[in-house]
Amino acid sequence: MEKNNRSIRVECRKLLITRNESDLQWLIGSAFFPPLTILSTFRCIHSDPSGPDFHRESEEIRTLLLKGFDVIGALIVGKSDTEKTAARAIEAAWKLRKVLSGRTNSVNEETIGAVADPDTGDIRFFVSEAEGSTSLELTNSVSYDENPEKFVWETGCLLRCEIPIKLPFCFPVNKPSEVENIFLRAVEAVIAKFKDPNVVYMVEASSKASSDVVQPVILRGEELDFDTALPNIELLDKAVHNSDQKLLPCAHFCLKNKSTPELFSAENADIIQISVLLNRSEKSPKCKAPAVEYFPAMEETRLLIVDFNLEVLCYAVQGIPLMHAVSKLVIPGLVDQLNSMKKMTLPNLLTQHPQLHPYHFILPGIAHPITVIYELNYGETEMKQVDIRRSLHLRLGLPFDRPLIRIANALDLSTKDRSSNSSTRKGSSLLRDVHIGIPGSGVSGGSVSLVQGSYEYYHYLQDGFDDSGWGCAYRSLQTIISWFRLQHYSSIDVPSHREIQQSLVDIGDKDPSFIGSREWIGAIELSFVLDKLLGVSCKVINVRSGSELPEKCRELAMHFENQGTPIMIGGGVLAYTLLGVDYNEATGDTAFLILDPHYTGTDDPKKIINGGWCGWKKSIDSKGKSFFLHDKFYNLLLPQRPNMV
Repeated sequence: MEKNNRSIRVECRKLLITRNESDLQWLIGSAFFPPLTILSTFRCIHSDPSGPDFHRESEEIRTLLLKGFDVIGALIVGKSDTEKTAARAIEAAWKLRKVLSGRTNSVNEETIGAVADPDTGDIRFFVSEAEGSTSLELTNSVSYDENPEKFVWETGCLLRCEIPIKLPFCFPVNKPSEVENIFLRAVEAVIAKFKDPNVVYMVEASSKASSDVVQPVILRGEELDFDTALPNIELLDKAVHNSDQKLLPCAHFCLKNKSTPELFSAENADIIQISVLLNRSEKSPKCKAPAVEYFPAMEETRLLIVDFNLEVLCYAVQGIPLMHAVSKLVIPGLVDQLNSMKKMTLPNLLTQHPQLHPYHFILPGIAHPITVIYELNYGETEMKQVDIRRSLHLRLGLPFDRPLIRIANALDLSTKDRSSNSSTRKGSSLLRDVHIGIPGSGVSGGSVSLVQGSYEYYHYLQDGFDDSGWGCAYRSLQTIISWFRLQHYSSIDVPSHREIQQSLVDIGDKDPSFIGSREWIGAIELSFVLDKLLGVSCKVINVRSGSELPEKCRELAMHFENQGTPIMIGGGVLAYTLLGVDYNEATGDTAFLILDPHYTGTDDPKKIINGGWCGWKKSIDSKGKSFFLHDKFYNLLLPQRPNMV
């Protein structure tokens, strides 16, 4: 073992995603970057004492990983002989790369083997140049980038190709055993079409990329290069203007200038749209009327139609020629996704056809998107779907109490507007997070604890509904439910006052006459509704007087730090939403961040903040006036964050 001059570059915020002894992680890189650049890490979750199950690992990683990224090494957590452990990691990476690529020959590419100490988290890196080499070189030159998104997206873009496919095929009714082979042959015929000389790929910007109108580029199947390996492709200067359209770089369809660091992210990446068209008429000597051919079946047959909705996302640097972007990234991506859907469809081919749909997600700690194929016949709370998400959280090192890869979290690429830099995620038009940027609480030396995540502001007279004088608790509940929606714990619509009343009648808490009334509700009723509609449990704090509320600040602070949900405070005939506390434990000085649902004006943030409808309220202000009444009892409803994925 010799020390070398190689340098490893780590472009992910969290390289070590597990500290369990003997755990294995796959290191992800890209052919577009220097060979020893680590962009993310996936945990190996299919293994036994004999080693990883490379077939299962490759099937799942092939689906998750965008074309343009690849496995470049492995990391093992352990304290045993460091060099031998690194050699095992490199050998595992070689085997996985060969299964992923379908190659049988040796892997002659630099591969990283890393060993992490489970106690300290220290990582040692080794490099091997080729499969079968017994020489490992220790690399001490390791750099960690603080802004991996900028590194990945400053020169990168996304390629998107969406194809709905209806695949009809017939099989003999008396020979159902043949249906699988007939289906597989039909899929192979579709795959062959992707490389058909008569197929046309239309390349265009997904939206306005600059002040200039960028015309689409047409690439014909016969012009594509399927032989050159991706690492050997010569990248073009982004400013090149080639008359040969197939040699234009992807930069032709990308924004010419990105002036702010925020634009260097997957959410704001340039997207190039690829459409697949089958040219059936170009070589016809003359126009012909449509023709129908009749092939009589020799025995009774049954027609099956299987729907595939392909949506492939690939990563490319802007200098890659368009023809290589299509042949080396988009087409292999379509083939892999179709094969994945084929395997998911086979078990239920003759019964209930699965409704499969790919979704793309941007996740914390990973600078590039990942792709997941979901079965839409199941509800998101069905245990099979929950188990799939839990497995993905385990592989990607994600927490198990946050719904990060539900369908509601997915990128909405179909409506992305590059010219206005609008959000890629869906949402309503109500004001969100109105507390951001408000003046300080005035508590000297206090510790601030705030709501985590986003919420919507619901208040009196909203949506043209007059609930002034009785609906404050309803509005607080709507704000709380909006928080659960925006954090993707639930996809239900925020209920109306009548729907809230109906749910209380349904559980037997209220009589039917309650529906349509103007009766107040309090913390207990809110807890019933949250449990019924969302399955959310709540903790309730009772205080006999408003003067006792400051004594609960430590408990409230712990709630915001651990749970992060908005709190409803009800006292007398008034209800408020609590968004945070500022508490000086030494002096006892306290302030409460109140979102007041009694506001009746327009949704103008300045008017709301300047009017004190969202702001810090000290328990006793400078004039000696108490915000919370001493002669009223108060109930505080603390919704608990569900432990779910």
